[in-house]
Amino acid sequence: MNIRIHHIGYLVKNLDRAAQNFIRLGYATEKAAFHDEIRDADLSFLVKDGYRIELVCPSPSSDLKPLLKKFGSAPYHICYETEDLDAVAGELMDSGYTLFKEKQSAPAISDTAEVIFLYNSSCGIIELLHI
Repeated sequence: MNIRIHHIGYLVKNLDRAAQNFIRLGYATEKAAFHDEIRDADLSFLVKDGYRIELVCPSPSSDLKPLLKKFGSAPYHICYETEDLDAVAGELMDSGYTLFKEKQSAPAISDTAEVIFLYNSSCGIIELLHI
């Protein structure tokens, strides 16, 4: 399977406060705050030492809000980039992953990016990305 890590997603209660704390740890802002209407959340990407994190601050009506209430501010998914989104998603579903969110555009990443979210009880939520 040809996948590579793109980012780790962090649920946060306050985007600005979380960004400031990651900046204190040496992260730099790669992409400033962006409201993603599809996910109904504010997002921001930060980088450090070749690693990228995505801060995700769901609005009160977002589908992600229950996860934030349950887990608090914490990492909640790993995003893997792939050249063949549908084939990799199919392969993972054949091996026990469950489709969590159908294919959607990912405007915070690029105008052409698409993502699929999958869940596995042993690994949690993963995001597959095609740019």
